[in-house]
Amino acid sequence: MSSFAPTEQRLDVTCQRHPPFPREPAVLVRLVKHIHKRLHDQANAALKPFGLNHPEYNLLMMLYGTAGDGGLCPSDLADAAGEKSANITRLTNGLCERGLIARSVSDADRRKLTLTLTPKGEALIHALLPDICDLLQLQVTHLSAAEQTQLERLLKKMLAGLGDE
Repeated sequence: MSSFAPTEQRLDVTCQRHPPFPREPAVLVRLVKHIHKRLHDQANAALKPFGLNHPEYNLLMMLYGTAGDGGLCPSDLADAAGEKSANITRLTNGLCERGLIARSVSDADRRKLTLTLTPKGEALIHALLPDICDLLQLQVTHLSAAEQTQLERLLKKMLAGLGDE
């Protein structure tokens, strides 16, 4: 595991060279970026034996966690997973080809597509969930339950402050 210290040292130099530079916000943003990369890499490693990558897993889990019939239109899936529309098309094409999700015409509006998990997709999720649950627990092992709640609240507050893209 690499240290965050070199990043902090670079930020300190930046602050010396440009005193108005906001060190603390820069540290927070860079920490979030480093955490995202490590979480993404760990998830990819855990998902590799199941033939999935992290973005594919996220799409499957968004469908798995959808109430009712479990279907979402591609734009809602993109919003839920935090993916761009072009990437959703590529990812859903691959998941459809592998028989993990299915496309169908929406009952409410025949112009809309609905994406749903197939039984094969649901079986894959059930197979990988024990490993993912273990990974998620491991990723927050150094945080108490109260710290996890506080971090969730703070990250949601930060996200809300960023607004919509």
